[in-house]
Amino acid sequence: MELVSGNRLTALGALSAGCRFFAGYPITPSSEIYQTMVAELPRHGGLALAAPDEISAAAACVGASLGGHRAMTATSGPGFCLMIETIQYAVMTETPLVVCLVQRLGPSTGGATQGAQGDVLLAEHCVSGGVTIPVFAPAGAADCYRLVRAAFEWSERLRTPVVLLSDKEVGMTLETVDVAALENGSAPPGRRAVAPGTTRFAPYRRPCSEEPPDFAPVGGPVRVIATGSAHDGEGRLSKSSPEVIEILASLQRKIDAHAADMALAQTELAAGADTLVVSYGVSARAALEACRRVRARGRRVSFLKLETLFPVPVSALGPALEGCSRVVVVEENLTGLYAGVLEPHLGGRPLQRVTGLGGMIPPSRIEPILEEAA
Repeated sequence: MELVSGNRLTALGALSAGCRFFAGYPITPSSEIYQTMVAELPRHGGLALAAPDEISAAAACVGASLGGHRAMTATSGPGFCLMIETIQYAVMTETPLVVCLVQRLGPSTGGATQGAQGDVLLAEHCVSGGVTIPVFAPAGAADCYRLVRAAFEWSERLRTPVVLLSDKEVGMTLETVDVAALENGSAPPGRRAVAPGTTRFAPYRRPCSEEPPDFAPVGGPVRVIATGSAHDGEGRLSKSSPEVIEILASLQRKIDAHAADMALAQTELAAGADTLVVSYGVSARAALEACRRVRARGRRVSFLKLETLFPVPVSALGPALEGCSRVVVVEENLTGLYAGVLEPHLGGRPLQRVTGLGGMIPPSRIEPILEEAA
């Protein structure tokens, strides 16, 4: 057993997933990921780059990924805003990239040492055109290790940026974890490579609309075009041909086709429950404790911890909703950002938001709401 933070286990999980390039700029509360990668990556045959700013960090990661290396960066809200243009470029060029976004109180510079869950929609809706970026949300240190591996798996498999959306308390809190027991097998499978001996390569031509194209590294034996402009299968700039529109649509179709497989969640379902409590990140820990307390007093309440936020994990949500007549969503932001995302998927059930700003939500704030009749 070790006393370890979520940030450190994020870094160690990335290494176990085959990450061999990291570029970052220190920013609270994500700086320990930067520190750990700088210390550990060279021992694994990789390279950690101390970038002069977040824009350079993201661009360096995209360059390394285009060269065939698994790449990751880490930041918080202000830095993520600077990375958005490069993240959009990675979406358009179908370049794998893992971004660890450790949330703090915002907007703008906000409160560097105050936690929050206010970046959930920023992370998801930073891309013009509505293309889904997969987002995973750990609730504790061990989750960070497991979910950053999932982030690399789906980033590589679908050739897309993926966000690991942590928060200050998850990232910086020290917890006792059996690190030796964490999954430490082989790295998740990588991109589907272009067939050996290929002489003419169409970098954006795919086997079907639900899968990404084959990958060839920039600087390798075949010519590769990586353009952020609208393009055809050959990578030639074009605006509105049927092929270009199909390629743009496929950026979303490949995510939709694998949404059910990406839907990660943990449940504690109570037989006959009329209320379902849904939460994520650090707030899920308080929500689970509140559920257990009211169940001990005879109240039948079910709990769903979402580890995948996007694509919306409807395959996990549906079974948890069965028999429930209302839903309570717990999250640490001003208006209940993710509750608004879930509402269209609740089948008309009443939705109650438990929100907070500038501090964690304690179980005692949640319990009275759960004690109410549905």
